[in-house]
Amino acid sequence: MSAPGARAPDGGRPRVFIVDDHGLFRTGVRSELGDQVEVVGEAGDVEPAIALISESLPDVVLLDVHLPGGGGQAVVTAMKATHPQVRFLALSASDAPQDVIAVIRAGARGYVTKTISGAELVDAVRRVAVGDSVFSPRLAGFVLDAFAALSPASADRPSFDPELDQLTPREREVLRLIARGYTYKEIARELYISIKTVESHVSSVLRKLQLSTRHQLTQWAAERRLT
Repeated sequence: MSAPGARAPDGGRPRVFIVDDHGLFRTGVRSELGDQVEVVGEAGDVEPAIALISESLPDVVLLDVHLPGGGGQAVVTAMKATHPQVRFLALSASDAPQDVIAVIRAGARGYVTKTISGAELVDAVRRVAVGDSVFSPRLAGFVLDAFAALSPASADRPSFDPELDQLTPREREVLRLIARGYTYKEIARELYISIKTVESHVSSVLRKLQLSTRHQLTQWAAERRLT
């Protein structure tokens, strides 16, 4: 691991691309990064992100995991197939294990939450630029557990739930919060989405799992220890 404050491979400022569907948040990230990096572009959706990253070829892409058009994982997967030298650092409000594991398996070098300070974010970007992996402290355990589950010793244990696997990462996050007793309004605030979007996700989950009520949904989640 490189020491904190390491510089980009060429000794200059890391070239950074920001992907987040909230324009105000992207502006805030630019401000926090200041002149410590060179921001070479930004996007708010999957397809524009893939196209613009391919053009600018930054050192590091700061990426939210929940995006319109397929999610951050889709961006990482697409870019790793064509430009594997581009490194990704997930920057998300979500600390859900499934989100962390999915984006790391896709090829991201790290995952930090949006509670990170500006100075810590700059340091994380610099470290990822030189090849380090960076995680918010409580998230590192998710990644270790995920890779442990892939070891030969665990090969005889079932690792997938067919019903759960049919849900999108966002639907699983909504399901987890419902199981914890969150109201739709609280879920909307927690995930930075509208109440109508929460309702849409819940309807989709009920349909996919062939359930009828929120109570049944909570029981289903509790049986799988999703809380």
